Amino acid sequence: MLIHLSSWPEIEAQLAADHPLARTVVVPIGSNEQHGPTGLLGTDWMCPEIIAQAAEAQEPGLTVTPTFNIGMAQHHLAFPGTITLRPSTFMAVISDWISSLSRHGFERIYFLNGHGGNVASIEAAFAEVWAEWSYAETPPPMAMKLRNWWDLPGVTPLCNRLFPTGHGMHATPSEIAVTQAAYPDRIKTAAYSPQIAPSGPIRDALDYRARFPDGRIGSDPAQASPQKGQEIIDLAAPALLEDVRTFVAEALPAA
Repeated sequence: MLIHLSSWPEIEAQLAADHPLARTVVVPIGSNEQHGPTGLLGTDWMCPEIIAQAAEAQEPGLTVTPTFNIGMAQHHLAFPGTITLRPSTFMAVISDWISSLSRHGFERIYFLNGHGGNVASIEAAFAEVWAEWSYAETPPPMAMKLRNWWDLPGVTPLCNRLFPTGHGMHATPSEIAVTQAAYPDRIKTAAYSPQIAPSGPIRDALDYRARFPDGRIGSDPAQASPQKGQEIIDLAAPALLEDVRTFVAEALPAA
């Protein structure tokens, strides 16, 4: 069930359903940031959304939230179109999402992430939530989990087979291929040099633009294709369902 395409009585019924995933929700989360000269700015939120919605199509008992599409991307601000939250703002909003979903009765809140720059702040937000319950000496009514979509079982090995050279760290052919599969009418092309971008550290926005003038890091996104993207989606969606089921099988602490 997709929350944004459902009514509140439908969500209420879903939460009360006799289904192992009834009180589990997946939150696609990413970032709106530059992805080189050919990548869509929404790539990092679109990839987890595409995969989560593909999983929901296979298992309608799974609930998926609207996509959390603005993340922690200050290092991309030298490229037009990037929108970012400060880490402190990002963490506060994540906490509010968790509180809202838990308030309704969701007990397992699974964040499917598409932006590596989000990881530290998401984990810190989880720690803040756990701290509140730890101080209260009360078992929390929910559990959270974070998983990057490329870390789903089998996905990275597949990407490495599809793109043995020039996969890189940012504006990768795998993530761009996923968006091409879902949005074939939005495929972009551009000439760029070198074919495989340089690699290096990520610091502030001006340093990033100076090191990586076209936005890529270590990648050659011209290798992407809709066919390769669909192959990734077809593996990632059932892998997500399996990972969610494993999460659901974990015991919650007794109240």
